[in-house]
Amino acid sequence: MQNGRCRVKSVKRKRSGKSAFCIFRYGFTLIELVVVLFVVSLVMAVLLPSFTGFGENRLKAEAREMASILRYMNDSAITRKETYSLKFDLDKNIVSWKGPDGEKAKEFNDMTGVTSESKGMVSKGELIFFFDPLGVRENLDVHMSKDNKNMVVSINHLSGRVKIEDESERLENETGNEHEK
Repeated sequence: MQNGRCRVKSVKRKRSGKSAFCIFRYGFTLIELVVVLFVVSLVMAVLLPSFTGFGENRLKAEAREMASILRYMNDSAITRKETYSLKFDLDKNIVSWKGPDGEKAKEFNDMTGVTSESKGMVSKGELIFFFDPLGVRENLDVHMSKDNKNMVVSINHLSGRVKIEDESERLENETGNEHEK
C-alpha cells in the first residue's frame, strides 16, 4: 500500500497491535540530477561569453550612444532648420544638449576628451558646440577610453556622417599614410 511518498508495510507492534511501518523516499533520482546539471550548464554557456568582454562592451555601448546623440543633433538641426547646442563637461564627464525634445543630459564615464578643428584636443573644462540649419560647423572627435582600449566617435561637418573607430587602428592607418607620402 502506498501513501504519497510513504510505503506502508505490515509490521506488528507489540502494544497497539496495529501494523504500520513507513519508508520515506528522500532525495533526487539520477535522471533529475542530470537534467538539472544540463540546464545549468546550458544557461552558463549562454551567459558566460557575454561577461568576458564586459568592459569593452560597455565602452562600445557608450561610443554608440555618443554617435547616436551626435547624429540626432545634426539631423534635427538640419531637418527643423533650427540651432541646437551640445555641451561637453569634461570634468564631470557629462554631455548635455538642447534639442527638439528639450534639454537632456547623460553621463559618459569613459569620455576622455574632445578634439575639434578650432580648439584642438581638450580634456578638461567645458566645450559648447552648435548645430545650426547647415549642421555642425566643424569636425568633432569624441575620445573614449576604458582599460587600455581607446575609441573615437567622429562627425564629419561636410557629410554629417558619424563613425566609431578603434583609436589604435586609426593611429596605425594615419601613420601608414604618412610613410607612403
